[in-house]
Amino acid sequence: MEDVQKSLWSLHLAVVLLGVTALFSRIIPLSALDITFGRSVVACGCLFLLLKFTGKSLKLHSYKDLGIGVLLGVIMALHWVTYFAAMQYSSVAVGMIALFTFPVITVFLEPFFEKVRLVWQDVVSALVVLLGITLIVPDSSLNNDVTLGIVVGVFSALLYSLRNLIHRRYFSHYSGAHAMTLQTFVIILCLGLFTSEQLYAISLETLFYLVVLGSICTAIPHALIASSLKHLRAKTFSLIACAQPLYGVGFAYVLLQERPSAYTLVGGLLVISAAVYETINAQKHRAKAKGTQ
Repeated sequence: MEDVQKSLWSLHLAVVLLGVTALFSRIIPLSALDITFGRSVVACGCLFLLLKFTGKSLKLHSYKDLGIGVLLGVIMALHWVTYFAAMQYSSVAVGMIALFTFPVITVFLEPFFEKVRLVWQDVVSALVVLLGITLIVPDSSLNNDVTLGIVVGVFSALLYSLRNLIHRRYFSHYSGAHAMTLQTFVIILCLGLFTSEQLYAISLETLFYLVVLGSICTAIPHALIASSLKHLRAKTFSLIACAQPLYGVGFAYVLLQERPSAYTLVGGLLVISAAVYETINAQKHRAKAKGTQ
């Protein structure tokens, strides 16, 4: 099997595993903050061992990189906590659909980081996403758990967009595994003082779920992504990653018997379609920009 084919299989496996992470918001009987802390402890340990095993250094090039790395870790901590909280408030389907508003949010934030301009198609994409989210929202009041889950999920998407833009602009000279090791370590430092006593009295079953979440569903997929990008374009990863909500919703349907409503499915289709479009469009603009340089 050629390197490109191996990388494609690795990338699809990574996206499936990331899609599975959504299930742990429902099966682990802990708060979103405690789940994020436990996930980060396991993931950080696994990624650290991976870097040591492969002979990669953990050193950073400058104090500026250290500051950026810490900032990325803080943003990632907030993103992961709100990611799990969104699904605990509502459902796996609603939480993941809300999260995947991030490609369109990225388009509107990108001009602040790079020399790009909005075009009318981006505005149309934003309107499509807004329509999709509107279809899912059952009530305008935050007293409704589904509505609250959507709001928290979209905020998580905003954080994820910021993290990706800052990483691409200021931290992309480090490997994915290196960056995630640092970020998960920062998450541990950020959340360590805020964890509940319940985390330290968990059952063996809950501990097992946390280990699976942190290793198989966090450390391994990020390592696979870093490896596959050596032979694949970022565009390929972005497009395949858009399938993550489909995997998450599918697993929730089969394993948790969570059945999304027709409005949720239609709204989700609109959001994911806009995400796919913006992913393709962004790559076209970058290719044109490189061609004119």
